[in-house]
Amino acid sequence: MKKFVFILYSTIFLLQSGCSNKGVFELFEGGSLDFGDPGKFVIVNYWAKWCAPCREEIPELNELQQDFLNEVFVVGVNYDQPNEDILMKEKELLKVGFPTLKYDPRSYFGLPPVSVLPETLIIDHDGTLLHRLIGPQTKSSIESLIIGE
Repeated sequence: MKKFVFILYSTIFLLQSGCSNKGVFELFEGGSLDFGDPGKFVIVNYWAKWCAPCREEIPELNELQQDFLNEVFVVGVNYDQPNEDILMKEKELLKVGFPTLKYDPRSYFGLPPVSVLPETLIIDHDGTLLHRLIGPQTKSSIESLIIGE
């Protein structure tokens, strides 16, 4: 019984270590992102290797990140949650130029699980969820939503 309780508490600790109640989430590439106070717009994109619309929008998101480097931080969440080696190979294959979160931040924002890919979240510089966009996006479609904010 003691072993079971130890394993249970260890598992809970490990699951919680990826994020905290304060909205800090680790990145596979190192470092972390604080959704509680990101300081700039955060674009969270849910993608998968097998998702054709996801593959089409990745270059758009890469360009958005480059053009608005000081105002926007693009970050991804891989829908399939593969291990780190597979994730990095998929990112290289698809030329994903933005970092990937280790854990899905949806629960932090009170959102249900992803049901359609791609999906994109727009969070403002104060950490407030502004938009939940279903379906493929372009640099222009996202830019039009953040320029007026």
